[in-house]
Parts: sequence; C-alpha cells; structure tokens
Amino acid sequence: MTRMRTIEWKDGTVITIDQTKLPNETSFLKMKKCSQVATAIKDMKIRGAPIIGVAAAYGLALTAHHSKAREKRELMRELKQSAEILKKTRPTAVNLFWAVDRTVKKAQETSGSAKAVAKAVIDEAQRMADEDVQANRKIGGHGAKLIEDGDTVLTHCNAGKLATVDYGTALGVIRAAWEQGKQIKVIATETRPKLQGARLTAYELKSDGIPVTLITDSMVGYVMSKRMVNKVVVGADRIVRDAVVNKIGTFSIAVLAHEHGIPFYVAAPISTFDLTRSSKDVVVEERNPEEVTHFRSQRTAPIGMKALNPAFDITPMKYVSAIICETNVLSPTKLKDLQRLGEFKS
Repeated sequence: MTRMRTIEWKDGTVITIDQTKLPNETSFLKMKKCSQVATAIKDMKIRGAPIIGVAAAYGLALTAHHSKAREKRELMRELKQSAEILKKTRPTAVNLFWAVDRTVKKAQETSGSAKAVAKAVIDEAQRMADEDVQANRKIGGHGAKLIEDGDTVLTHCNAGKLATVDYGTALGVIRAAWEQGKQIKVIATETRPKLQGARLTAYELKSDGIPVTLITDSMVGYVMSKRMVNKVVVGADRIVRDAVVNKIGTFSIAVLAHEHGIPFYVAAPISTFDLTRSSKDVVVEERNPEEVTHFRSQRTAPIGMKALNPAFDITPMKYVSAIICETNVLSPTKLKDLQRLGEFKS
C-alpha cells in the first residue's frame, strides 16, 4: 500500500485517493476548487470522519489560495460561501463541521491583508492534517494496550489509513498491536451497502501483512457464538453524550458483543466528540436507495422496489466498553471526563 498520506496539499492542489476505485484501481483525485472537494465528499470518494474534516479544511484552503480578493472582507465572504457548500455535503460526521468552523474562525482572527488571511487558512488546514496523524498514532498506542497476543479482533467498516490522513483509528489500534509484535488476527465485516470493509479494510490489512478474514455483516453473531472473536474495535463518526454514531451495522455488532461478553471498543479522535448534544439531536444521513437495490449499477432487486438506506446507526453507551482517544482510554460511564474533552476542541 502506498506510504503517502491519504490526502495531501501540493501548491494549491489537493491530492487524495479516490476510494470508490479501490481495491481494483489506485486512482488519485487532483482538486483545485472547493466545489470539487465538496463533490468528492458527497460522492464518498473521500470518506471517513477524520479525513472528511481535513478535506473540508483543505477545501477552504483552496478557496483562499485561488481567491482574487484584495481585502480580507472579500475573502471572508468567499470562505463563508465555501463553508456552507461543504456543510451541506454530509450531515452526520461532526469532524466536517468542526474543521470548517475552526478554519473560518482562524481566518476571522487573522489580521492584515487577504494574502495574510489566505496563508493562515492554508497553514491551519496543514496543521489539522498533521494533528490527525499524531492523534491516530496516540490512539493506536493507547488502544494496543487493550489487545493481547493471540487475540482475534473484529472491526466494522473502514476506520483505517484511508479514513484518516494516515495510520487510522480502529485500524491504528490494530496496527500498533501488530507493530508491537502481538500475533493477532482480524475479522472484517464487508459493510453493506458500500462494502468499505471488503474493499478498503481488507485491502489495508492485507497490504500490511496483517492476517484478515472477511465475513458478511450477517455472520457476526455466528463467529461470536463460536468464540472466534476476542475483541471488537470500531471507529466513530460522532460521539455524543449518550451514544456513539458510526456506520450502519455498528449497533447490531455492539449488542451481539454485549450478549457474548466480548469487549466493544470505540477508537476516535477528540474532533469526533460532540458532547453538547445527545443521540436525539443526531441527523442520520439517508443515502440513495439505489445503493441497496443495485450493486455497482447492476440491479439486484425488483424494479420499483422501495429500500431504506441510513448510512449510520446509534449505539447507546451502555454497550461501549471503552472509548480510545489520543489522550487516554476513557470509560463511557464517566460522562464528566468526556465533557472535559470539549475544552480540547477549541
């Protein structure tokens, strides 16, 4: 697997892997407009909560870099317009909104010419990318302590290098354990309907030489009942006071893990925490029903068939054994500890 970052800034161009082409083709998007970044996010060419946040910041950096504005006021107007476009792409992952707000705030706080503001915006986006890599490495280090030699770890969707700037959150935990010499195995769910587990997680782990077995989503109960799983580690798109919001199917896995006495861990950076809200405030993205009725443009259901396609589900905290972030491993029952993390998001 390529050792470059999943997304990079190169002199006014944002370069990223087109995740819809993997694993059969490694293709790169080269974007010079914020609108191109927004489209890539909406079409899931860029996907995964942490990388969506950084991509959004880079989108604003493109607006700033290519702007013809001479005054700060003009540039701010352009940045706010771009911010609104980005915020309309996907409603659930909080990292996107956090990154956009942080970048716009940086621009507002920067004094001087439009050129000075543009540089501040670009530098802030670069800073967020670097912070993401550092956070993921720390998450991996903290989480690896929970993984024992010989464990088989089940993971859902893709919370790896491809979902971040580099290294990964849930897969960062697995990578760190593997790098420590722990002889572990992974079970990856295919993750219907977009198959992020089959296409992306299996691809990442196989490329790194980490033993991985692919299963369909409906096999989770079977493998757990057969004691084929020791731990579950997943990522998150948003963590609110009382729940974890993650890829559809996560809730079912958490319930099954609870039933079988298997620890269920969530790995996510602080930028994913949204502790001013609860689960009732979360907007779950509803995607095109054709993702369910078709497979790669091939119809698999009868013509006219209705389909439900929520992209995420909500797992109550009672099913979560621990949350692994860059500062520590946190008990979800200690909500006051989680509340304090809000201080780090400013």
